[in-house]
Amino acid sequence: MSFEPNPALQTLSRRMAGVGRRALDFILPPVCLRCHTLVSDPQSLCGTCWADLKFLAEPLCACCGLPFPHALGEGVKCAACLRSPPVFDKARAALAYDDTSRDLILPLKHADRLEAAHIFGRWMANAAAELIAESDTLMPVPLHWRRLAARRYNQAAVLSFAIAKQRPHLRIDTASLQRPKASVSQGEMPSARARLKNVARAFSVSEVRRNQVQGRRILLVDDVLTTGATLNACAKALKRAGAAAVSAVTLARVVRPLSSSL
Repeated sequence: MSFEPNPALQTLSRRMAGVGRRALDFILPPVCLRCHTLVSDPQSLCGTCWADLKFLAEPLCACCGLPFPHALGEGVKCAACLRSPPVFDKARAALAYDDTSRDLILPLKHADRLEAAHIFGRWMANAAAELIAESDTLMPVPLHWRRLAARRYNQAAVLSFAIAKQRPHLRIDTASLQRPKASVSQGEMPSARARLKNVARAFSVSEVRRNQVQGRRILLVDDVLTTGATLNACAKALKRAGAAAVSAVTLARVVRPLSSSL
């Protein structure tokens, strides 16, 4: 037996939701996700903070997504990618990592502030539209189990599910890529070389999960791309397990001079 939706009940439901929303806003007025000034909509930014965000867009390095100051032609790669090609195939980020984006990312990462994840997922889905079209699986960069137990959630997984809401055709795999080696936080590493050494062999795909990786076109998800060491280590483990392609999307990335290395 099927039931036709009742237009009157749908209208009433929308009105009641609106009343509930206004009541909640009266008790707990919505504030800017960054500076906490009053805003008109929940989980949004004030005009000043929004204007301070630096969204990344073309022209970009065709490989790592580093922004170029001006168009250099289709398919052009930055000097770092030409000099030392990354293991991952492509990477894109929604934002430049700076004081403004850091103020949004750190609460997500360390302070249980997950309410903005759906907005971040929308930004990331837009930034990685080309990569998403080429991928079939979203895979968050995993945490070591001790860090996951301490934090209680993996911010990369939270972002993966937010992206999947924007692009529901993508499957999410949170089990195949593992982090059996407990490494120091990359943020504590003093150099790109130290970061690379810190995550060397930190990631793996277990034998029982290899069939979930073989032939897959995987889009890694993380919060910030700094040197690319973590994404490279993940991509190496996945390609060894038989992944057909591995690209990456992050919420933000460090933007260095074009002569700098990944």
